[in-house]
Amino acid sequence: MLDLKSIKKASKRLEGVAHHTPFSYAPILSEMSGYEVYLKKENLQRTGAFKLRGAFNKIATLIEAGKHGGVVAASAGNHAQGVAFSAKHFGIDATIVMPDSTPLTKIQGVRGFGATVILHGANYDEAYAYAINYAKEQKQDFVHPFADDEVMSGQGTVAVEMLEEQPDLDVIVVPVGGGGLIAGMGVAIKAINPNTQLFGIASEGASAMKNSYDAKVAQSTKSVRTIADGIAVRDASPITLEYILQKVDALELVCEDEIAAAILFLLEKQKVLVEGAGAVGVAALMHGKINLPKGSKVGIVLSGGNIDVTMLSLIIEKGLVKSSRKMKLSVIMVDKPGSLMRFTELLTEVGANIVQIGYDRTSIDLEFGDAVVSVSLETKGVEHQEQVRQSLAEHGFEFQELH
Repeated sequence: MLDLKSIKKASKRLEGVAHHTPFSYAPILSEMSGYEVYLKKENLQRTGAFKLRGAFNKIATLIEAGKHGGVVAASAGNHAQGVAFSAKHFGIDATIVMPDSTPLTKIQGVRGFGATVILHGANYDEAYAYAINYAKEQKQDFVHPFADDEVMSGQGTVAVEMLEEQPDLDVIVVPVGGGGLIAGMGVAIKAINPNTQLFGIASEGASAMKNSYDAKVAQSTKSVRTIADGIAVRDASPITLEYILQKVDALELVCEDEIAAAILFLLEKQKVLVEGAGAVGVAALMHGKINLPKGSKVGIVLSGGNIDVTMLSLIIEKGLVKSSRKMKLSVIMVDKPGSLMRFTELLTEVGANIVQIGYDRTSIDLEFGDAVVSVSLETKGVEHQEQVRQSLAEHGFEFQELH
């Protein structure tokens, strides 16, 4: 049974295991939005995400029932680490089935807790189907990442902590994938303070729960594609959807560029590292998906921080280009001594810093006697980039901007 009583029991089980993560005021976001914004930093949770709460609570209840035969789970990463950590805590075996595309950092994190990892399937749902059969064959308990009362009760403890610190929140904003977090939190929120609204945010590339919320019946999508791998769920769960329809006041979508911008913003302005799923609430706030009266008190859950460093570097690079702090050019010039020197002198004169440069005189696309230079520049914003363009044009350089 998922209710406030089961969530309070989960809180007791989690004492001394899960961190009571910071729930702190975000001044820059508050100034930008006109709201009073607080961030619940579950990215600082043990194992790097809120998923530990639900996994530990579920496995604790299995142990209390005398089940010590081991557990199986399917996960894109964060639930996997939560299950692996919890199994190690109780001294039982854990096998985690993860999609083939799971970032190495998450695979290593799971193995670091002593769990066995099986890579199978193109996405979570294919890994899940395999894991269900594997658990039956091995006669072990399957720990569902979201559609389970004890798991949802554990996730609901996030809301209890938030409302203990800020009981008069007008809105709490929560990432939505499978729906376990928002379901558990929704039950807690509406029991503690029914006046607090609950907004869910999903990715456009994994919109099954949004579609289901609008249609009021569980729906699936053909595929999922999003940098928010923690909420990349193809098939909506009827179990979590039922709670979502009862407790959630609005469910919105954010696109990939909005998620990436939020990750970069949180890293640069808030000094907080989050993964894609953890950034969707801030993405929604930054891009006008949350419309509230000025001065509203808003709590946003940063659900996890386990981002792959390769993905992070890509987001930073694209973010610098998008914010006019980096400029990439392909420049045609005469292939003769001094041409390249004159080009770099012009860039020096306008204060653009070259961070990468390549020179090619052999391309079949070039006229005889020409060369093409590809260059990446550090720039200081929109006006500075316009100076670069004007200077090159005035001195006869033919160029194209690369994105």
